[in-house]
Amino acid sequence: MIGRLHGVLCAKNPPVVVLDVHGVGYELEVPMSTFCELPALETQVLLHTHQVIREDAHLLFGFATLSERNAFRLLLRVGGVGPKLALALLSGLSVSELAGVVARQEPGRLTRIPGVGKKTAERLLLELRDKFVDTDPGVGAAGPVAGASGAMQQDVANALLALGYNDKEIARAMKDVPDGMAVEEAIRRSLRLLSRVD
Repeated sequence: MIGRLHGVLCAKNPPVVVLDVHGVGYELEVPMSTFCELPALETQVLLHTHQVIREDAHLLFGFATLSERNAFRLLLRVGGVGPKLALALLSGLSVSELAGVVARQEPGRLTRIPGVGKKTAERLLLELRDKFVDTDPGVGAAGPVAGASGAMQQDVANALLALGYNDKEIARAMKDVPDGMAVEEAIRRSLRLLSRVD
């Protein structure tokens, strides 16, 4: 199994990145929490990895921290949670936020994530209880910001679409993102907006 990769970041197309390790380009899917922390292209980066081998595909997932990868692996052990949903959960909530949601037993925060219905949220809270430590309970949602366009907007929309958000939710998240904002920051703000409980 591949446990980590250290190489040159040569492509960032959320949620997929390509890491060049001694001439071999590894394609990895990453949660938005990791994507938003990535350095500029052509920069050295280390990602902790989790490999999923299926009959029809070999998939590689990358994480900026071991705590993210550990959380991903915990999520995969929950019945009905596959890699795509686990990535969506870690994109909508940081590890510390997820720990807080589990500790406080807040299904409403989980059902805001695409693909998480009431039953899945309840199963997650039940099966993850006592498995997380809430290390940063003060992390909160970012406030709205103001109009985005062009390539940045398309990258953000593609990232949200890949995570399972629909066109209406994407339009709501994007309408107040300012021009000139970095893609990573725009994704982070959009995800925080979408994960807020109204």
